[in-house]
Amino acid sequence: MSLPSKFPEQWDKQADVVIVGFGGAGATAAITAQEAGATVLILEKAPQGQEGGNTRVAGQGYLNATPVNEAIDYFNALCGPYTVSQEVVRAWADEIGQNNDWLKSIGGDPQEHQHPPAGIEFPEFPGSESTHKFHEGPVVGYSNTWKLFERVVNEREIEVLYEAPAVGLIQRDGTGEIVGVRAEQGGRPVYVKANRAVILTCGGFENNQEMIRNYLPGLPYCYTSGSPYNEGDGVRMAMEVGADLWHMNNFAGPSMALKVPEYRTTFSMIALHFAKEMPGGMIVVGPDATRFADEKRKTSHGKVYESGRWGALSTPCPMHMIVDHTLFSSGPLYDKEPRSGWNTMVDRYDWSEDNNAELTKGWIKKADTIAGLAPAIGLDAATLERTVSRWNEHCAKADDLDFGRTLMLQPVVKAPFYALELSPSMLNTQGGPRRNGKSQVVRPDGSPLPRLYSAGELGSMYSYLYQGTGNIGECLAFGRISGRNAAAEQPWG
Repeated sequence: MSLPSKFPEQWDKQADVVIVGFGGAGATAAITAQEAGATVLILEKAPQGQEGGNTRVAGQGYLNATPVNEAIDYFNALCGPYTVSQEVVRAWADEIGQNNDWLKSIGGDPQEHQHPPAGIEFPEFPGSESTHKFHEGPVVGYSNTWKLFERVVNEREIEVLYEAPAVGLIQRDGTGEIVGVRAEQGGRPVYVKANRAVILTCGGFENNQEMIRNYLPGLPYCYTSGSPYNEGDGVRMAMEVGADLWHMNNFAGPSMALKVPEYRTTFSMIALHFAKEMPGGMIVVGPDATRFADEKRKTSHGKVYESGRWGALSTPCPMHMIVDHTLFSSGPLYDKEPRSGWNTMVDRYDWSEDNNAELTKGWIKKADTIAGLAPAIGLDAATLERTVSRWNEHCAKADDLDFGRTLMLQPVVKAPFYALELSPSMLNTQGGPRRNGKSQVVRPDGSPLPRLYSAGELGSMYSYLYQGTGNIGECLAFGRISGRNAAAEQPWG
């Protein structure tokens, strides 16, 4: 591990509050700190046009949970055995129910998701009725919530340095105070003085394979469907100045998706969507060429209920989706509707209507027989043939005797046959520097690191199970808490 950045002889930039990361948490913290009278500067790793973090490419929903006591009960139930400090939970609950009012105060138009009970992922838990999912404007998705934050920041005197990743925090000798950030821009160091405080809002480590192997159990690799710029920078910088970590083994996943070298993030396969019916046959097999789960099973952000407990969906790697020609020829295998995900909303890859361009690229393998397909994807031919034959027998009986699948019970029969390698995928990780109820980053002994705050998915309070829209809701809640408290710090020099 490298050491914190040295105190510079000269500062290149300065502001009262320096924020690392221009996503939902960073925007909220910036707006709040500025309204409290502080000058604000945001350091953003991505180039202009690709900022926004996961907020930009998530489903655009945010949590507005009320009443407070029920919100606390539900959150504690989500934590299960992985309890979170009740000081933090109370601070979150007191703030989360103010998200709608805050959105209105900056010109937003909060709208509740239709059929809100359907959005409660764990209705059996106490306090679940506190869950209310909202979004900005008339429709869910399409970055509308993010566009509001982006517009408000750009309308105000808040400077944003793009393509300026933060690489180190600067501590004041003798005090341990965090008084600035060393960034890089155009290959040169940029020293940014924080007169009052620094707020880390730069997301998790979902695009850092080394951290994934070290911290996420059971995953030799996993690829993000969200921002490719979330590479664990905030985790590393916080550790370098002595921060404690929490929730490093928790993430919003896994799902199964296609990852190809040409693109940084994953492609969601439409045939795997829960409740989506398509013509033709499809199964997913693991490295032993056998099925391992209900391919159409609905998960709660990657968690499934088995043997009396919630746990992560099994994703034995490598995995392959096997489809027949009926499914292949029915339309794009990729869901390219621009409602969520980096590829659909930012990179905008135009998947071919007949899947043949992707076949030509080698993303999809093809053979005239199942036995011929097996060696192309490194599987045993006889085993794969038996697996497909067993699946077809289940379809004939309209009963999946192995895993109870009820959707797309259609045999894999029409040649030629196709295979796509699937990888574990996720939107985001939850772990990072531990924070207290004031949104201060703390050391292992619980004492705060002076003048250092965090908000959002970097060190999220979600420790085990996750309620959809909770992360953006948390971005808003702790974004405001951190922005207020950072702006209230007295200038150090």
